[in-house]
Amino acid sequence: MLGMSLTTFTLLHVLISLIGIIAGLIAMFGWLKSDPSRIPTAIFLATTILTSVTGFLFPFTKLLPSHIVGIISLVMLAVATFALYVRHLSGFWRPIYTITALLSLYLNVFVLLVQSFLKIPLLKAWAPTQTEPAFLVAQGATFLLFFALAILTTVRFRPAQLAAG
Repeated sequence: MLGMSLTTFTLLHVLISLIGIIAGLIAMFGWLKSDPSRIPTAIFLATTILTSVTGFLFPFTKLLPSHIVGIISLVMLAVATFALYVRHLSGFWRPIYTITALLSLYLNVFVLLVQSFLKIPLLKAWAPTQTEPAFLVAQGATFLLFFALAILTTVRFRPAQLAAG
């Protein structure tokens, strides 16, 4: 893949994803304070788009759930990017932006949790089929947290100087 071994490509994909999650969390905390957090937001959007795109470069023979998540994420990221950089968060584009950006961040964290329960031996032992209570509680708590954060961010994110600055 792109001249790399599968192991190297996987590591690069994971690193890009982790950078996107960290930048997204930093940006989200800024949004909660009505700070547009331009640099973390740009890094979040770029790396999260790159994460979804590189996910399609892994070898596959059929459409997988990960591809569906990638497609949904790319659609949400396209809308968020349009709302921020083209519509400058004007009018109804502000809540559209916060919801689509937070949904994209949530999907990235969702995949991180799924992969963690697949790859980390202790977590895999707790939930080998990902139907056990440990996995369901982790995913449920993450969903509820992001649901609450999406509401809070949508209510609180009212930057004085919008993205056009």
